[in-house]
Amino acid sequence: MKEKKKESPIGVLWGWGKLYHGKFIGSIILAVLGVVCQMVPCFCVAHIVTMMLSGEQNFSRYVTAGIIALCGYFGKVLFSSLSTTISHTATYYTLRDLRENITAKLARVPMGTILDTPSGQYKTTIVDRVEGMESTFAHLIPEMTANVLVPLVIVVYLFVMDWRMALLSLVTLVVGLAVMSAGMKNYPVKWEGAVKAGKQMANAIVEYIGGIEVVKAFSQSAGSYKKYSDAVNYNANYYVDWMRENQKTMSAYNAILPSVLICVLPCGFAFWLSGSLELSTFLSIVIFSLGLIGPIIVAFTFTDDLAVLGTNVEEISQLLNAEELNHKETPIKLEDTGISLRSVSFSYDGTTEVLHDVNLAIHPGTMTALVGPSGSGKSTVAKLIAGYWDVTSGSITLGGHELKDMPLSEIADQISYVSQDNCLFNRSIRENIRMGRPSATDEEVEQAAKQSGCDAFIHKLDNGYDTVVGSAGSHLSGGERQRIAIARAMLKDAPIIILDEATSSVDPENEDELQRAIEALTHDKTIIMIAHRLKTVRNADQILVLDNTHIVQRGTHAELIQQKGLYADFVSARQEAIGWKLVQ
Repeated sequence: MKEKKKESPIGVLWGWGKLYHGKFIGSIILAVLGVVCQMVPCFCVAHIVTMMLSGEQNFSRYVTAGIIALCGYFGKVLFSSLSTTISHTATYYTLRDLRENITAKLARVPMGTILDTPSGQYKTTIVDRVEGMESTFAHLIPEMTANVLVPLVIVVYLFVMDWRMALLSLVTLVVGLAVMSAGMKNYPVKWEGAVKAGKQMANAIVEYIGGIEVVKAFSQSAGSYKKYSDAVNYNANYYVDWMRENQKTMSAYNAILPSVLICVLPCGFAFWLSGSLELSTFLSIVIFSLGLIGPIIVAFTFTDDLAVLGTNVEEISQLLNAEELNHKETPIKLEDTGISLRSVSFSYDGTTEVLHDVNLAIHPGTMTALVGPSGSGKSTVAKLIAGYWDVTSGSITLGGHELKDMPLSEIADQISYVSQDNCLFNRSIRENIRMGRPSATDEEVEQAAKQSGCDAFIHKLDNGYDTVVGSAGSHLSGGERQRIAIARAMLKDAPIIILDEATSSVDPENEDELQRAIEALTHDKTIIMIAHRLKTVRNADQILVLDNTHIVQRGTHAELIQQKGLYADFVSARQEAIGWKLVQ
């Protein structure tokens, strides 16, 4: 089978902006008109020189040429401004769509892909790399096109006037390009290194900010936090060394390229003295040669954008083309909320299994507790049921339908997932709760807060429900954050509730309130509970004990106590640790 040809970065870029091609083409046309108008004064000056040399006495003709030159200047300003406005409008809409496509893509890829990627890398891709497209979309496409096309027309016109002078006008251009090419020979490799250094720095900064509490607790400053300081210094030194390497060649390029008259003036003067070049033609060529180099210099300012374009496009494309969860899009009507796992095996990395041949059934309206040592696969089972990953082998059904046959949005509608690390956004409490159901009224939001035990502490805050909780809910205690997360799940009112150690990080004073909130949330629901405190799972309809990738025990609390297996050992260990009496 013939391998599909890889599309060029410009082609990929043009595809991303397909909804706004009309605007981009319009901006290119206006940019071309702007550069044409920019050349009008050159033609007018050349015409004035010709008239002066020919002895033209009609002053009105000089005035007319001057007015036309002035119109050309204003035309250049007008068309360039319109081109820039249109291209930027189309660009910002394109970048908005691109970011929305990326975030929508993240919702469709396995959680493992997201969790295995440092958050700083996502920030770099979604913010920096996408923003790096702004210059390309808004300037490179219209302006470089115009500033390359117009010099080509001028060169053709120079060849029409005198081919010798046309070639001489291109000498410094060719030499300047050769020098620039030599300086940029290793540019792709250098830029790849710069991107790598930038990613390392971004990841270190995100990690540093995330661990700032620990850094402060151990009296570590930013400079003494080695990973952070090393990444920042490496990034700075990399760019300094790179600039030093290119300093000589870029200085030579900047000196040579504009020196177009270095060949045109002496050779043109010699041709004029020999009689092979008319003075008016000579002076016109001088004027047009000067007009030739301006657009070319502008066009060359975009070479840096072209050089980094491939890296930016590749990085964004890798994210947009990442493997997605394999789910159908056709909605399915569920008869109930029964869940079944049949011969399910799963591996995060494709080699080491964390679950092997797991079979279980969860009936609608029942509570199932998952217990076992750390790393036994409890959370993995819950997240597979929630559709965070596709199973490696086997099948999971919800309401009699395989998860892969259901749209991800439909699975999300059926399940509320409450973990110990619930995320609150830097918005008001009201907005954070309303995320459970965006269409909910203020009254419904407040009712959910009351049922989850939030209302009392919310009213003690200065701004009540309009209090902004800070990044990740940092202005609230752990128990308060959990209760808001439960209120959010309560407002969503999904028929299946997954509680992933939802009370593990809560202090004993708040645990009773949180437990009452959980009881209100889970009333008449299908419950899957993961808990490190065995007393919270005693009343489960079934308890599944996981160990070493398998379900090793299943039954009720009383049944498992009698089996004298891993569950009984856990209970016994807990009894010895905290001294509470075993109830069978």
